[in-house]
Amino acid sequence: MGYAIDLADIESAAVRIRTLAHETPVITSSFVDGLTSKRVFFKCEIFQKGGAFKFRGACNAVFSLPEDQACKGVIAHSSGNHAGALALAAKLRGIPCTVITPQGTPKCKLDAIRGYNAHVMECAPTMDAREAMCAAEQKRTGAIFVPPYNAAEIMAGQGTIAPEFLRQVSEPLDALVVPVSGGGMISGIAVAAKRLQPGIKIYAAEPRGNNDAADVKAAKDAGDLVPMARPNTIADGLQGRLGDLTWPIVRDLVDGVIAISDQDILAAMRICFERMKVVVEPSGAAGLAAMLTPQFRLLPHARVGVILCGGNVDLDALWPLIEAKIPI
Repeated sequence: MGYAIDLADIESAAVRIRTLAHETPVITSSFVDGLTSKRVFFKCEIFQKGGAFKFRGACNAVFSLPEDQACKGVIAHSSGNHAGALALAAKLRGIPCTVITPQGTPKCKLDAIRGYNAHVMECAPTMDAREAMCAAEQKRTGAIFVPPYNAAEIMAGQGTIAPEFLRQVSEPLDALVVPVSGGGMISGIAVAAKRLQPGIKIYAAEPRGNNDAADVKAAKDAGDLVPMARPNTIADGLQGRLGDLTWPIVRDLVDGVIAISDQDILAAMRICFERMKVVVEPSGAAGLAAMLTPQFRLLPHARVGVILCGGNVDLDALWPLIEAKIPI
């Protein structure tokens, strides 16, 4: 289909990062099975290095660079998880790293980024501001820009989740539910999963915050990219825009988009904390939140895989919301 990546790229990425990234575990929850009347399997990217799936793509991108480029260092803009992943990958390769983070990025993520010896620069909390500051700093330093999602190496690295997940589950899955923003993870997963198990369905879980619409859902419904303001949502890691490389795959291989509210996300987080005993950030709980919607419960899928994609929680900001006793 002329996509930016294929299964061979994902398999090459898996070999490249095999000794660097964790093979994350899969867990189940009888409580969630009872709520959904489905058999649900959770791929725990919360236990990935850096606390999120982003390390797979960043690691593949950094270790794909030829030496004459790598020595210039790398640069990116991110609300936190890509920045932390890139900083860690750069540290492992021994090259400089600069990250542009929007104001309001959770403190736990900033602490981790700085802990990996990256240079952090903060900007206004808009995508335009992030991109402008990143471009200016890249021009000044000559560093290699590593996008958060719209790059083949990133997409292929994130895509390594799918073959690993499908291999870990003893019987075939009917569907995968994947949080979506810029589309790097879901596009990589969709390419691999659809090749390895052609009948599997892929669903995107997308936050709509307090709005009535969501960006990826609008694009899928229209059949083309629709410019929209990203929602004001608690899921700070799901603020990206689909790119020209991720969009064709999302358009063709993602079977549906489920828009979720902040209350949906908080309810899912509470289940993760209280019943599953795992820590997820808001973005990481989006897949479970989508599964718990009436829309998904009506789908005829008996065995479903969900990506718990990140666990970097800023408890200072989040705990008051949890204490508000969001219903489940």
